[in-house]
Amino acid sequence: MKKCLLSVMLLMSISMIAVPAMAIDRPIQLALVTPVQIFPASYSITGLSINLIYGRNATVSGLDWGLVTHTTTGKSIGLDWGGITITDADFTGFQSGWINLVSGNFEGLQLGLFNHANYANGLQLGFINHANKLKGIQIGLVNIIKQGGQFPVFPIVNWSF
Repeated sequence: MKKCLLSVMLLMSISMIAVPAMAIDRPIQLALVTPVQIFPASYSITGLSINLIYGRNATVSGLDWGLVTHTTTGKSIGLDWGGITITDADFTGFQSGWINLVSGNFEGLQLGLFNHANYANGLQLGFINHANKLKGIQIGLVNIIKQGGQFPVFPIVNWSF
């Protein structure tokens, strides 16, 4: 009995040490205003994140929906749909909102009034499109490519390949 108890305690101790090393990933997030959300902002969501006013997560793979969506680290993948969509790292997929901001690399389609990406690979469709570097097309009223674009600023359509 003593050996069994020691073995169980040893396994529990090992599992508690291993938990912080494992990725913290959850299938669903519901946020009113960060930090009033089901899981802390440091968690990654694989599935569905609903942000009623403002929600922040490490990454979201799947649907990130709400008034203001914000991911902070790693690469987010999927559909980011809201009033203001903010990605502090990389994003791949479809981003749609009034304002779409990607501080890292963006790959896919951005659709909004104002779109920004550090490096964009794909299509930016909006009134104002901005990319520090672009491999793709911008369609909008004002299109800005800081480095390597066909034109630095151009109305209607701008591109870089």
